Amino acid sequence: MTQGEAWQTKYEEIVEFIKKNGRNPSRYDAKERGKYVNWLHHNKKLLNAGKMKPERVELFNRLLAFANENKHVNQYK
Repeated sequence: MTQGEAWQTKYEEIVEFIKKNGRNPSRYDAKERGKYVNWLHHNKKLLNAGKMKPERVELFNRLLAFANENKHVNQYK
């Protein structure tokens, strides 16, 4: 598996996770943090630094928009 295929696989896993659970991965859950949150954080850093590969920028921006739509809303007021 190439690096590009691994990146695409992780991208699809995160999209499926959000669709299935209706929420973003939690940084407080060790399994979710290890599988998804660290990957998201690393790729956000690459995007902000301008070091992300151009073919991944559009896909990652779509993922961030999708994640923002499913952002946790605090019920406590």
